[in-house]
Amino acid sequence: MTTVSTAIVIGGGIAGPVTALALHRAGITATVHEAYPSSADGLGGTIALAPNGVAALRAVGAESPVTEIATPIHRTAMGVGRRHLELPGLAGVPPLRVVHRADLHRALHDRAVAEGVPIAYGKRLVDARETAAGVTARFADGSTATADILVGADGIRSTVRTLIDPDAPGPRPTGLLGFEAVARHEVDAEPGTMTFAFGRRGYYLYWPEPGGGTRWGVNLPQERPMTLAEARAVPAAEWLRALRAAYGDDDPGRQLMLTSDADDLQVVGSLLIMPPVPRWHRGRMVLVGDSAHAPSNSSGQGASLAIESAVQLARCLRDLPDVGAAFAAYERLRRGRVEKVAARAARINRAKAPGALARTLMPLLMPLLMKTAMDPERTVGHEQRYVIDWDAPVTSDPAVR
Repeated sequence: MTTVSTAIVIGGGIAGPVTALALHRAGITATVHEAYPSSADGLGGTIALAPNGVAALRAVGAESPVTEIATPIHRTAMGVGRRHLELPGLAGVPPLRVVHRADLHRALHDRAVAEGVPIAYGKRLVDARETAAGVTARFADGSTATADILVGADGIRSTVRTLIDPDAPGPRPTGLLGFEAVARHEVDAEPGTMTFAFGRRGYYLYWPEPGGGTRWGVNLPQERPMTLAEARAVPAAEWLRALRAAYGDDDPGRQLMLTSDADDLQVVGSLLIMPPVPRWHRGRMVLVGDSAHAPSNSSGQGASLAIESAVQLARCLRDLPDVGAAFAAYERLRRGRVEKVAARAARINRAKAPGALARTLMPLLMPLLMKTAMDPERTVGHEQRYVIDWDAPVTSDPAVR
């Protein structure tokens, strides 16, 4: 077992509380430090949790609190124009779960607090200094914290990533701008069915809301990247007009846009993707979740991979004799898997934002899209069937993954 007994976790989103819970189960005391003055109530859109992500939550005792507030998706369908086809699912795999980001944050925070994990708000990291015995974090309010290790769970614009490697790459735009709302229109689909639709000018998805109406999400191709602040500075009514123009020729896109209100429109912002991060750890600092790997939302795996990495990091620190060996084993267990998922998501992004010629040919490409999607075992089976065995010991053998 490692000599690590205390940890500073930077970031209180998804990866942070899960990391603290997993470290707690591994016998390591962890405190979460969140930059914002409160939790993320009211912020963000809907997040998909794949079966592998839910399985990883089970390892830290957070499966039930999350699944109780999530909507299960039992079926998926693909549509191009008026052509729709239900897609086969993976046999023996639990359903995908969709949950609002704020609700997920709250459930994870509540679970962490119930387990005795301290969460400190208003703690924006500005620097960290290592010694032979530990690492000290310095925050913008002038306070400090010291522990054996520091975990960067501070998202795609990670400060810890730049402390580990000042030359580390940052996020890149995918060329897509995300929106979400609930329309009053009721689609002709069974409850628990998510449809991936390729419209004439863009991609969108939708599913019946349990309380009525239809929740939809749009990835609108954009001419230039916009920050979230820039996108939200544009009046929602203006965005809704643009969405109605883009999807007005689609069925049910037209009905969804026309029966949605600007007051309910959620501007998710420019969708970003992280290129491979060369260094995941240095000394007593390590990255977890989006700070190390952030596939675009096209993967449907961003949150799930972050949860997995949190659990795997804790297992490595639990079982290996020193920090260096634990961090190396953690990266070995995770890097290949997350980069493979990111590559798949990048291919999907290109299909979501097609050029004029591809849009013209989309109806002709439908049979090929269907053929590809009809083999879920080949495309996503290795992702969604992945289950971490918490009780299995981690070794430092490079051949063991």
